[in-house]
Amino acid sequence: MSLEVPGTVRIPVGVVAERRPGVTPWAEFTWAAREVLEDCPPIAPWTLLREEAGRSLFFAGVAEVALHPTDTDNYIHNLEQDPPRIWVLLRPVEAPPGLRLQAVTVDAGEAQLYAESGSDLLEALPMPPRLRLVLERFVAEHHKVRAFHKRKRDRADAEALGRRSRVEGP
Repeated sequence: MSLEVPGTVRIPVGVVAERRPGVTPWAEFTWAAREVLEDCPPIAPWTLLREEAGRSLFFAGVAEVALHPTDTDNYIHNLEQDPPRIWVLLRPVEAPPGLRLQAVTVDAGEAQLYAESGSDLLEALPMPPRLRLVLERFVAEHHKVRAFHKRKRDRADAEALGRRSRVEGP
């Protein structure tokens, strides 16, 4: 069972990935996400789209970009970038072609969490124009300015922190 924040919007996008011959003896191929498609073609994941000069383009599959009303601060920061970004996460797997489309996000904080794994391939790409419009409208509808609230610490009891003598008296 998955709990979802009310007002969450999910937008399907397609991803195009590229495979090139490796440039070191340790890697036969190198991979990169190349494009995020706003219109997803009705083809199976990892379908070969084009091959030329040793480079192969694949339709990596469809993923959902989730927009949560509680994350609008992160979306605003992304929209302020030139250009705004969308992050694609490809995860290594044993089955051919060796990668799986794991996630797509417009939240830089979420992308940072994915970057910390070390083995995943994370690519930042320019955000498609229609997705940018949807994100701008979503932020305009759901963003709430939250006042900063600084927590106050309890004052330490200096007597409780001092050393105690085992012997009582003078």
